[in-house]
Amino acid sequence: MTIHVLRPQQADTSGSSTPYDSVWAGEENGARASTQQQPPQQGALERTMLSQDKIYVVLAVVLLIWLGVAALIFRTDRRLTALERRLDDTS
Repeated sequence: MTIHVLRPQQADTSGSSTPYDSVWAGEENGARASTQQQPPQQGALERTMLSQDKIYVVLAVVLLIWLGVAALIFRTDRRLTALERRLDDTS
């Protein structure tokens, strides 16, 4: 494993920004961002899902999975409660 030592940068009195300022501001290659907000670029998968309404199918499947997990937890809790009652009655 290589450990790189971070050296402090020398203070720049000319008022220019540090190399990471453009990264945090969302600028690419040091170019300044325009004053207008640009819409986010969509990937190919996102365009396909939205254009053919498949995104709703994915959302429905995810919802069904979450409902199944919730039902499983509820059912397990009910069974444990019943077992605890049986143990308390026999003691």
